[in-house]
This record gives sequence, C-alpha cells and structure tokens, in this order.
Amino acid sequence: MPPLTHFKTTHRNLPHWHAPGATYFLTWRVLDARELEPEDRTITLNAVQFWDNQKWCVYAAVVMTDHAHALVRPLPLDRADPAATAFHDLSGLVQSVKGFSAYKINRRRGWRGPLWQDEGYDRIVRDDREFEETWQYIVYNPVKVGLVEVPERYPWLYQAGRAD
Repeated sequence: MPPLTHFKTTHRNLPHWHAPGATYFLTWRVLDARELEPEDRTITLNAVQFWDNQKWCVYAAVVMTDHAHALVRPLPLDRADPAATAFHDLSGLVQSVKGFSAYKINRRRGWRGPLWQDEGYDRIVRDDREFEETWQYIVYNPVKVGLVEVPERYPWLYQAGRAD
C-alpha cells in the first residue's frame, strides 16, 4: 500500500480521517433495530457494487441483517493520471449507497423516513497486514454470527480480486 501523506479530518459524533488514495474499512447500521430481509440485503449489496471500478474499488463487502461492512478505495477523478491527487468523494459514495438502498427498501417494505443511521464508522487501512485482517473480518462475519458455515455460502458477500 502506498504511504499516505495528506490527511483531512472532519468530526461529528465520530472523527473521520480522509487521505487521497487511501483504502477504507466502512461500517453502517440500520436504525431502530430493524432487520434487513434477504431482498433488502441484495438491494444494499447491489448498491455497494454499482460504482465498483468506476468511482471506487470494492475489495470486499458484506450485508448482514442489521449492518453492512465494506473495504473500499475511492478512485482518482482522472484515472489516466498516475500522479492523481483528486479522488471521488468517499462520503458522497457512502451517501449514494445508503440513499439509494433506503429508497428501494422503504418503497418495497412500505416504510418511511431514514433506514440507516446517519453516521457510520470509517477507518483508513494503514498497511497490508491491516488490509488482510479487515478482509478476513468482512468475509468471515456471517460465519462468526452463525449464518453460514463457510463464507462462500453467504449470498450477500462480495469479494473482488486482491489489491496489489
């Protein structure tokens, strides 16, 4: 993983660190202890994958019954520039996923209002070891909670090829 040298921070209830070219571990949860049905999880996973290899690289993602995790890297605005310093906005991409999936799920379920908690967790992945640990955490999350015996049997898990 390339070293990160420029950081921007924002803070609401949780601190959020952003760095051009960084890879992030993301988590977001549903509101009010709602449970996502199988079709809801499909909608959410499809929303995560929608911008894959266009605006962000999705290395792994899983949608559980009440939350989702993703390991992603926003892509440069100009993908032809190997020295790019401007990248697609992480918070905008997350809002796109949450907004689209909430709209579709609320419409399907006859719900109104927010579906997802407003703020989620994001962490910059600092090195290859942390990348591997995060990947494993995401992939084995359905196994850990007893939904399946092996990750490959969980329909709402996505794994891309490994990062270089």
